[in-house]
Amino acid sequence: MSVADFPFRLVREGLLMAPDQAEPLEAEGVLNPAAGWAGGELFLLPRMVAEGNVSRVGLARVEVEAGRPVGVTRLGVVLEPRTTWERGPGNAGVEDPRTTWLPLLGLHVMTYVAYGPVGPRTALAVSADLRDWRRLGPVVYRWDEDAEVDLNLYHNKDALFLPEPVIAPDGELSFAVLHRPMGILNPDTSIGDLPDAKPPTGATGGEAIWMSFIPVAGVQDDLSALTVWRGHRYVAGPEYAWEELKIGGGTPPIRVPEGWLLLHHGVTGRFDASRILQQHVHYAAGGMILDAEQPWLVVARSVDSILQADTEQERAGVVPNVVFPTAAVEIDGETFVFYGMADSRIGVARLVRN
Repeated sequence: MSVADFPFRLVREGLLMAPDQAEPLEAEGVLNPAAGWAGGELFLLPRMVAEGNVSRVGLARVEVEAGRPVGVTRLGVVLEPRTTWERGPGNAGVEDPRTTWLPLLGLHVMTYVAYGPVGPRTALAVSADLRDWRRLGPVVYRWDEDAEVDLNLYHNKDALFLPEPVIAPDGELSFAVLHRPMGILNPDTSIGDLPDAKPPTGATGGEAIWMSFIPVAGVQDDLSALTVWRGHRYVAGPEYAWEELKIGGGTPPIRVPEGWLLLHHGVTGRFDASRILQQHVHYAAGGMILDAEQPWLVVARSVDSILQADTEQERAGVVPNVVFPTAAVEIDGETFVFYGMADSRIGVARLVRN
């Protein structure tokens, strides 16, 4: 399926948020936001990066004019690195939040990257109003024989909840969550090959998207059960030229007539192991349609990217040549996607049908 055949595309609407030069907490950028509605207002939850690459999650009210998001009003910080698992020697951060409203619980659930003593780990928090957040802690992964891997051994990013429960492969009504383990070796790699293995690799040769499940009944008894993920399924890895290095989830899945629309990112270029902030990679956005009943199955996929770094604001920044979709909201019947621009700013695009 080519980009022309894929049912959706993204149309730029422009810059939404840039760093406030007078705010030290934004000295190294605002980027990769979550977003959602609460109390009849639309909020953005940007990642705010202070000097030294220390990240916090902020809150901003989105200004809407004529059905379009046109700016923000800053409302402060809602999450900052203060626990032992969000701070490590020489590093700290709560990064790249994604939020999903779970009607069954009456709560927003936030997945975020806790950058702590052992590196990046997925963590969860919940809120009724997007302002006050209760931490649930880092995610742990139940090992099962069918998965052939213990995900607790790997760093993890780009976690996204589906808003509606599904029947998991084990037959239990469950919340489903997409995520991207880092550095899993190809299952076909032999022990003798391991010294020469070149991580990160997934089942198709690059970091890939997986899905895990959380039984609804357990969460209704104890909300902290949201942090215990099981039944892990490989969903998709890099397949096309624009995503040859790795892929990862972008916005929480959107329900469409064809199934679940997942906007994801793909990476090309080369990694420099000596740098945290890469300078020779290109991030672009594409799309997948996941099956409505069995969302671990990919129904359709864009062969080409549907948004790439073409503007100056997307090409120049802390990490150049990046568009990184992280949130999607509906305004007056249209869907708008918020995305990181060059790890420095936040842009907005409109999702339209081809």
